[in-house]
Amino acid sequence: MPGREGGEVVPAGADASALDRAATALTDRLIAFGVEGAGPLDSARQVAERARAKAGTVDGAVDLVVAAARKQAAAGGFVTGLGGFVTLPVALPANVAGFYVIATRMVAAIAVLRGFDVDDPKVRAAVLLVLSGEDASKVLSRVGIHGSGGAVTRVLTSQLPSSAAMLVQKGVGFQLVTKLGTGILRRLGRAVPLAGAVVGAGSDVWLLRRIATTARTEFSEAQRAVGSQP
Repeated sequence: MPGREGGEVVPAGADASALDRAATALTDRLIAFGVEGAGPLDSARQVAERARAKAGTVDGAVDLVVAAARKQAAAGGFVTGLGGFVTLPVALPANVAGFYVIATRMVAAIAVLRGFDVDDPKVRAAVLLVLSGEDASKVLSRVGIHGSGGAVTRVLTSQLPSSAAMLVQKGVGFQLVTKLGTGILRRLGRAVPLAGAVVGAGSDVWLLRRIATTARTEFSEAQRAVGSQP
C-alpha cells in the first residue's frame, strides 16, 4: 500500500525524504530551465517578447507561444540532452522532464505577456501551480490560501511571503513526482511504441493543450483581479 507524506500519496517502496529532495530538485530545474533559461534555451521573458514583437498584440503573442510549445512537445526529446534532469534523487525520465520544461516556459511566457514579473516568487509559484492542474487548490490549502477564484488569482492577490511561495513551488514538485511514481504519466504513454519514451507525442500535445488552456484563463483572470485592487 502506498504511504502518505504531508497528505500526499507516496508510492509503495518510495523513500519520503528522497521524494522530498526530488520535488525540490524538480522545481529548481523547472525554474532554471523553463523560466530563467539556460544553455541554448531562451528565458520565458525572451520567448514572450519575441512573440509580442511578431504578433503585435498580447492575444496573438499568447497564440504564438502556445503554438511553438505544441511543436516542441510533439517533436519530443526537447532538452533531454541537457545535464541534470536525470540525476534527480527519484529517477525522473528525461522525456518527462523535457516536457515539463516546455510547459513551464510556455506558462511563464504567458504570465509575462499578461504583465507579471516572473522574477517574483509568487509569480513563479503561480506558474508552477498551473502545471498541477486540479491539484492546485490542494497545494494552496496546505499553505493556508483558500477562497474563490482560480489558483493563480488566489496566489497573486494574497499577501504570500517568499518563504510560503517556495513551499507552494515545492508542493507542486511533490505532486508531479508523486504522479510519476504512481504511474499516471506512464499510463498515458504505455501504448506508444517509442523506445525510451514515457509520454508519446500525442499525449504530450494533449496534456500541453490542457495546461495552455488553464494558463490562458488563469492569468487573464489574475490580470483583471490584480488590476482592480486598490
